[in-house]
Amino acid sequence: MSNPIKNRYDFVFFFDVKDGNPNGDPDYVNLPRADAEDQHGLVTDVCLKRKVRNYVQLKYNLSAPYNIFIRQRDINEEDSYLNAVIGKAKGNSASEKKKYLCEDYYDIRTFGAVLTTGEKENAEPSEEDEDGKKPKKQKKENVRGAGTVRGPVQFTFARSEDRIYQAEHSITRCCVATEKEKSDQAKKDREYATTFGRKSTVPYALYRMHGFISAADAEKAKFSEADLKLLWESLINAFENDRAAARGEMNPRKLVIFKHDNHLGNELAGRLFERVTVKKNSEFPRGISDYSILVNKDKLPSGITLQEWPEENVF
Repeated sequence: MSNPIKNRYDFVFFFDVKDGNPNGDPDYVNLPRADAEDQHGLVTDVCLKRKVRNYVQLKYNLSAPYNIFIRQRDINEEDSYLNAVIGKAKGNSASEKKKYLCEDYYDIRTFGAVLTTGEKENAEPSEEDEDGKKPKKQKKENVRGAGTVRGPVQFTFARSEDRIYQAEHSITRCCVATEKEKSDQAKKDREYATTFGRKSTVPYALYRMHGFISAADAEKAKFSEADLKLLWESLINAFENDRAAARGEMNPRKLVIFKHDNHLGNELAGRLFERVTVKKNSEFPRGISDYSILVNKDKLPSGITLQEWPEENVF
């Protein structure tokens, strides 16, 4: 593998959604996530990392060194649970296992992972247990693992530039799914069995996410320049192979990258992010043309290099 990156990075990523639900909230009947106080839309970091993982999985088909650790596994797979994957990692020590897993799995060396696994054996009942005279004795827990990898790449929640309107739509289904639904429809003396459902969407919203890349953590996880280019590629193409009717139209709109000339950094991330502003051109935005994304390039701090997509090729 190539050498780890030597520079710190901070970046701003913009994407939008039209007539879709970018990230449903299971605590609120899958309504689009929103800040309870100001009603600005939210998309979790976990959701966005999932899209990066999915893109890398599609591109490299789970082959090392671009395998994916956190993914949906078939229940019949040999290694259908994470403890099995960790347990089979090459090495006789936690550090050797961690090194092997970082080398093989792109998402571990990018986002990090908890690689500790604990195995509990079921207690075997004794004669006293069967008679109910004594409680069952539990065998000691055997804990194994490879420690923790702190990922060099971290995302914030993405937040919409304006308040979102959570539109709810009633939809009809031309067939029933259960015997109970069929029985209920028959009682209503209908010629055809139909049921109603609900669908929630955001008419339009522009979301902004901040990201950070630590060169110090990249050194430990062996996150390389090739991995960095793949991250930019994954973000920009994340929505193209993740289409769904529920998500509507989601598109990347802008990526602003601040590169520091050393591993510690030349400026506070917050001050760099303040250089990226959004101007609203319409009272009720319904497309990217209703916003202007502005980047202040004047008097950049010493040691800071700026890159912008789509104006420049970043991978």
